Amino acid sequence: MNIYAIRAIYRFEMARTWRTLLQSIVSPVVSTSLYFVVFGSAIGSRIPEVGGVSYGAFIVPGLVMLSLLTQSISNASFGIYFPKFTGTIYELLSAPVSTVEIVVSYVGAAATKSIILGLIIMATAALFVDMRILHPVWMLLFLVLTAVTFSLLGFIIGIWADGFEKLQFIPTLIITPLTFLGGSFYSIDMLPAFWQKVTLFNPVVYLISGFRWSFYGVSDVGVGISLGMTLLFMAICLGAVIWIFKTGYRLKS
Repeated sequence: MNIYAIRAIYRFEMARTWRTLLQSIVSPVVSTSLYFVVFGSAIGSRIPEVGGVSYGAFIVPGLVMLSLLTQSISNASFGIYFPKFTGTIYELLSAPVSTVEIVVSYVGAAATKSIILGLIIMATAALFVDMRILHPVWMLLFLVLTAVTFSLLGFIIGIWADGFEKLQFIPTLIITPLTFLGGSFYSIDMLPAFWQKVTLFNPVVYLISGFRWSFYGVSDVGVGISLGMTLLFMAICLGAVIWIFKTGYRLKS
């Protein structure tokens, strides 16, 4: 394992975050804070408790997940797409750096940025709502696994995309709607029986449910199922990344 190569790429990607601090950290935190003000304070005061939790506190895990998913994909996809756009990806592929080291560097940096953002949003949420974390170890586990998994997905999107507009296609038209429909602002138990079953086909439901359980001990599905689905999605993304480097898909042309 070439630790020096991993550290060099990782530090380069992290340095880009500090250069674009307003876009990378401040903007998502401000946007999420507006959700807390509107939904948590204004609307939440008119909605009864959900699962014994005030509505303002109930939506915190969903909002954190919303930012975590979109930012993980965005960070990882842009991180690997930009070298493709400039042509420096060929220098990286010809250097004595293995596939594992490339993936660890880019995905690790993207996941780190998302985790930092998630923790900042949770700290910000504590200023607006009465938030508690019953299972901090599980919370960190779901936070890290989700960040890594969707950073892998972003890495795949960055390789697949052949234009800047495609970098936003999947996050905007697929991931964000799935997150809103995955129980970010409500419990799926509030839905009619038919739609409860349909919602279970949404993979984001399991991520938000497990993450919410780590906060308040309430969930729409079992925490074991949530963890298993997260690991399954990570395995699928890893398999796709391995296939991409083995076949050279969108890398050698």
